[in-house]
Amino acid sequence: MFDPTVFENVKVALENHFYDLDNLDRAIDIVGRIDRMEMAVMSREFGLRFTLAGISGISAEVRLSSSLRQLAAELLELGGDSAVAGCTLSLCFRVALSEPAAQCPQIEGMIRAIWGADMPFTQTVSYVYEQDDPSAAVFYTNKIELKFRRTIGEEQMEDIPELADHMVQTLRQLKALAH
Repeated sequence: MFDPTVFENVKVALENHFYDLDNLDRAIDIVGRIDRMEMAVMSREFGLRFTLAGISGISAEVRLSSSLRQLAAELLELGGDSAVAGCTLSLCFRVALSEPAAQCPQIEGMIRAIWGADMPFTQTVSYVYEQDDPSAAVFYTNKIELKFRRTIGEEQMEDIPELADHMVQTLRQLKALAH
């Protein structure tokens, strides 16, 4: 028998909490899931994509990853490399916008209010060019990515409920802003 890695333990904690929000609380609908091992570079990636229950068009994704370097630091108990051991956590929100020039600054303020002024994030706005009907209404997709600066370990598993609450709150605010 082997001890599960930090990645497996945090992954199970994330799964349990988010599936409870879906199945028991009915606050969200999980609409996508990835669980990938990249054998060429020995990395792991886990992600859950979800929407508010019964509402499509605005989604959130929590993504956990672990590199070979992070796994080696954990398994070999490299004392001087403790900042590397653990996992990387990132979040992504997607929302359709009609006026990104006005809505993106509002989203920036909302993200800073919910996640804190020092949380690094990016907004990437894109749209699909409709060559057949240039007069069709244009909607832009805003992809908002938040990346935590430090690695995540088992010590942060108790923060998962707060993380999930912040994600649901962000989805609700994006819904209000987009309409």
